[in-house]
Order: sequence, then C-alpha cells, then structure tokens
Amino acid sequence: MSLSRRCPAAAAAALRVLGAAPARASLPRRCYCVRTAQRQGLLFRQLFESESSTYTYLLADWKTKEAVLIDPVLETAKRDSTLVKQLGLNLVYAVNTHCHADHITGTGLLKKLLPGCRSVISKHSGASADLLIQEGHTLKFGDFALEARSTPGHTDGCLTYVLNDKGMAFTGDALLIRGCGRTDFQQGNPETLYQSVHEKIFTLPGHCLIYPAHDYTGQTVSTVEEEKTLNPRLTLPREAFVELMNNLNLPKPKQIDFAVPANLKCGVQDVAA
Repeated sequence: MSLSRRCPAAAAAALRVLGAAPARASLPRRCYCVRTAQRQGLLFRQLFESESSTYTYLLADWKTKEAVLIDPVLETAKRDSTLVKQLGLNLVYAVNTHCHADHITGTGLLKKLLPGCRSVISKHSGASADLLIQEGHTLKFGDFALEARSTPGHTDGCLTYVLNDKGMAFTGDALLIRGCGRTDFQQGNPETLYQSVHEKIFTLPGHCLIYPAHDYTGQTVSTVEEEKTLNPRLTLPREAFVELMNNLNLPKPKQIDFAVPANLKCGVQDVAA
C-alpha cells in the first residue's frame, strides 16, 4: 500500500517539503509506466522506507552473487542485510546517490552487518566513504555494472547510476516521477539541475526505466520517454523552470540538521541502530 493511501496527510506534507511535483490529476492511468526491470541473470528488488518515502534498490548478479544496494536507510539497514543474507548474496557496494537531507544513510551500519561491503558516494559531496567517485566511474558486480553520471543541481554531489545496458537509471533526487528534487539548500541550483537532467538523463534511450530515490504518490517506476513528455517541471523552458524552482518557498526538511552532518561521515563510521 502506498504512503498516500496509508496516510494522505503525511504524503501531502512530504510533497511540500521535498518540492516534488504531484502527478497531474488529468493524466489517464495508462500514461504511467507499470513495467519492472527484467534482465537475464539480474536480481532486482525495490525496497521502501515509509518515514522518508525513500526507495532502496538491491541489484545482484545471480551467477556470482555479487550485489549492490543503492540509497540504503539507517532504519531499514537490518532489513536489507537480512534480505542479502537470505538470498545468499555478497554485498560489495552500499551506494548513495547524494548526501541526503531527509534521512540518515544505512551505509555505516551495513558495513558492520555485512563485513567487506564498501561505501560509495560522489567525491563532490563532501562526505566520507570508502570509495569517492565521479563522472564515468563504473561499479562492477558480476557481469553487470553501474556507470556514474554526474547530475548536480539538487546538491553538488548528485550522481545518477545507469546500468551497463542503459535499460535502468537510478536518479536519486535529480529526477523524480513527474517531478524533481528541490534546489534551495545544499548548494542547490535550478539551472544546473535542468542542464543535468536534460544532458545526462534525457539523453538515455526512451525505454530506459527511471527509478528515483523517493515517491510520495504511490508511483514506483517511470521511463525516460515519459518524463521527457509528461514531467510538469522539466518539460518547461529553462527560464520558466528556474523561476518556478526559485519561488517554491518550501519548509525546511525536518531532519536536515542532524541527517546531513551524520551523512557526511556515515560512509566510514558505524552508526548504532
């Protein structure tokens, strides 16, 4: 059940704080992507943390059992580690798309629960991690790989991770389903975000599945073609997008004062659950 069905007020509040654009009410249901990733030899799970409406993604090579977790959350790190163990996987990377402001990352705890796991984040994030990466870096797990694309604008250190067949993209807060991350804190810049999405994400194949870090309306997946056509913010001309983002007047994220400082060091420091 989606957050919006469980608690409509909470879902609406989350939309306001994060600055996500709600889906247009007039869009017919057939406009929304309902496909899920199907790649031979690839294990894929989309996991959800309800307090911050964060998606965590588990990808693994069935043959080698090497696995990657994208955007783990502290409160659900034990759940994730249990799943990894149940499936007989070897978690090689715990990856963040950026330094989050709405929750504490689970990478520190996962490093304790699953020894050998390495934390990963952008070198431009200002955060600590075992592996600091940038544009063009490839994270390999078995026969699969994730290519890092620099997509700043929500923060300076935002990365989008693209599967090596360009069939899946994990966009963090840079591109949400029918929306985008806010640009009014953590070095956010609307012009930079607009350029990032149009040059680094919208240039992917139209069928490429988009998996964001958050959703507040029950959506789970989109495609590049859908967002290029239907995203109410990023289909605007650049100047109109910048004006819109500069005048959202959003409330401060509730957890930012402790989430950001914690996330700057959680890649290398264990955090008690």
